[in-house]
Amino acid sequence: MNKSTIPPLDCMCASFRRSSRALTQLYEEALRPTGLRATQFTILQALSLAGEVSQGRLAQILAIDSTTLTRTLAIMTRHGWIAKLRGGDRRQRRLRLSPAGKRQLNRALPHWEKVQTQLRRKLGPRRWDALLRLTNQVTSAVTAQGAPHD
Repeated sequence: MNKSTIPPLDCMCASFRRSSRALTQLYEEALRPTGLRATQFTILQALSLAGEVSQGRLAQILAIDSTTLTRTLAIMTRHGWIAKLRGGDRRQRRLRLSPAGKRQLNRALPHWEKVQTQLRRKLGPRRWDALLRLTNQVTSAVTAQGAPHD
């Protein structure tokens, strides 16, 4: 099917998921030389911004289910990109970027920035900014306590 003939979808979920799959494929291709998957890059980026956080808080930040996050973190920990520290009690683990994780993130950033620049150019700065704001607003609305059933 020609990309220009892809029909619009009326379902918000289906439309976002389709966009997400297309974007993930684009970013995965760009990140391939670094050995990172898009999800791994996102986790490195989130930890870089958040600093030291619990796994539960990281899951909230990324709106990702615990099973997927645990599996991905295990891989990243084996690579030495994530440092796990004891939290306030013995059960809690705190996560932060390790020095190797910072290096991996820095190696991946130029590949990520190239895709960001290409997409921003295709969409135009105003639509890019509006879309980024909108996706963040949708995430906040959906993940807010009690939403969307209020």
